[in-house]
Amino acid sequence: MNKINSLDFLLEKRFSCRAFLPEKVSKKIIEKIVSSAQKVPSWCNAQPWKLLITAGAKTDHFRNALFDAASNFQPAPDLEWPTNYSGVYGERRRTCGYQLYDAVGIKKGDRTASLAQMMENYRLFGAPHVAIVTSPSELGTYGAMDTGGFVTAFCLAAQAYGIASIPQAAIAAQAPFVRTFFKISDDQNILCAISFGYSDLDHPANSFRTERASVGDVIEWHE
Repeated sequence: MNKINSLDFLLEKRFSCRAFLPEKVSKKIIEKIVSSAQKVPSWCNAQPWKLLITAGAKTDHFRNALFDAASNFQPAPDLEWPTNYSGVYGERRRTCGYQLYDAVGIKKGDRTASLAQMMENYRLFGAPHVAIVTSPSELGTYGAMDTGGFVTAFCLAAQAYGIASIPQAAIAAQAPFVRTFFKISDDQNILCAISFGYSDLDHPANSFRTERASVGDVIEWHE
């Protein structure tokens, strides 16, 4: 398999995992994943990303406390939430949601079941590990953009080692709680989390794959 085909293979195989096995990932593999992901470009090579990674009882302690916090407090992300998903962006968002609901047997209009599924974000979908991803607030939007590249690379590197993952912006909605729980300083923006571990491939939540726009929908040629 050539290098381009290898990358395409990883991109095809990677998906947002929403059900994990309890088996932990070795610290050695996690460090290899992070080492690979750190090779992404960043403005002035600032490499603004920071990770706080949990394992074992700490993951369980965090997931239980996070679920309680999300059940009782209003969202308060460090970065402004999207103001709207209009046009094709809203269509893609709805399609993804319907695919998930169909997979797990939630009927359209069942708000109780759909809310329960959404709250699985705060149980980390049962993952044995979560990485809290931050960047310096002084680097603003571009620090966050550079860190987004790192998140993508982390997920691809994880896939290369047979580790499933799901980036979760939902965790950033509880930024004040997360900051207090892990004693994260105020000069760091909490951007997202990445829950990761070994995928439960038999779980229905992992049975679908999201669609992608065509190349023609993305490129506007000027020649």
